[in-house]
Amino acid sequence: MKRNKFYSGIATALLASTVALTGCSFGSDDSSSSDSGEASGDGVTVDVFQFKVEFKDQFEELVSMYEEENPDVNINVKTVGGGNDYGASLKTSFSSGEEPDIFNVGGPTDVDEYEKYLADLSDTEAAGAALEGTLSGVSRDDQILGLPFNQEGYGLLYNKKVFEEAGINPEEITSLDALEEAAQTLEEQKDELGIDAPFAFPAKEKWVIGNHAANAYLADEFNHDVMEAYEADTVEFTMGEQLKRYIDIQNEYSVQPTLSLDYSQQVEENFSLGKVALIQQGNWVYNTIESMDPEFAENNVGLLPIPVEGYEDSIPVGVPNYWVVNKESGDEVVQASKDFLDWMYTSEQGKKFVTEQFKFIPAYEGYEDQEIADPISQEIYEYANEGNTLGWVFLGAPTGWTEDAFGVAVQEYLAGDISWEEVEQRATEDWESSRQ
Repeated sequence: MKRNKFYSGIATALLASTVALTGCSFGSDDSSSSDSGEASGDGVTVDVFQFKVEFKDQFEELVSMYEEENPDVNINVKTVGGGNDYGASLKTSFSSGEEPDIFNVGGPTDVDEYEKYLADLSDTEAAGAALEGTLSGVSRDDQILGLPFNQEGYGLLYNKKVFEEAGINPEEITSLDALEEAAQTLEEQKDELGIDAPFAFPAKEKWVIGNHAANAYLADEFNHDVMEAYEADTVEFTMGEQLKRYIDIQNEYSVQPTLSLDYSQQVEENFSLGKVALIQQGNWVYNTIESMDPEFAENNVGLLPIPVEGYEDSIPVGVPNYWVVNKESGDEVVQASKDFLDWMYTSEQGKKFVTEQFKFIPAYEGYEDQEIADPISQEIYEYANEGNTLGWVFLGAPTGWTEDAFGVAVQEYLAGDISWEEVEQRATEDWESSRQ
């Protein structure tokens, strides 16, 4: 079986938990500000534009801590995500003249799009501490243009209690046949089990389909290497039939209608409240589940690999996003931005917060004394520690391909408007035309 050399090589350095950030605001009603939003005296203001909505309160607390230690620095954070189009909003921010000082890119294709704005971060402590392989997608001409958020992993989260009551052994779900059999069992017993359906499949969210579901069945095609995907002239869907069936199973055995089911409904209204037994998500949902039912989050959530032939015991693990700094913001702001990112990932106070409050699986050295923060992340760490990982190649796809090409096509397929063959054909043509 092929293995992702990067993840098996760094697994022993991985420690502790899940995703993302969020924050205050610089001109948005859907965010809040850590203070007045104005720099005072000789101070400097840093505007952050980021997309992770799951850890808004925690990130605001971290920003406040940093501002207390650095009274001449004011940090405003605008968060766009969770169903809103971050990429489009970021483009609007730049075109309107409200260019952020720190923002997010997802990988090499985003680097290409914003490269003229990106400061070299090679001189930061965080860049020096980044785990081997985590910077390959954001390096250009001996410059490091981004710093990794963290490590994330995903698969099928399941309700342990419901599985036990249904007589389903999760360790036996190693194929699509076994997954469908489990879904049928759950469907037949749903009244007795107190669930509405086996799955909550959020087909409204193109990223769930086009980024994560597709990645599981495209990783092998590109040898688990994001740069190989980035340099590829075409996509062949060598595991296309498996991907189709995986999507079909979720769609058939889901609460309906799937095309109007979003991320919040999937995680909060259905899975966290025990209305469904299975969802495709990752460690980033832990804080949300815990906020709704701490006991369920701590004791009753398991993680299954997405069934992929040849990788039955592996889960996708990767760097979800990178922090970048706008080099056009001016020397003082650029340095203040670097200092903040360094403090967040390399100071003792920052590292403790990153693992305990953000519940990140760090992408940096120096976290060996930190504890893994939650059960989902613990399972992901175990997969990574054993080298049982699939690469995140979707970040190497052409700009917009995962959602606007493949994701949209799958939505049309689910609506009955096109065939699966047309999904693959349209997605392939879009990939090839983007790379010409």
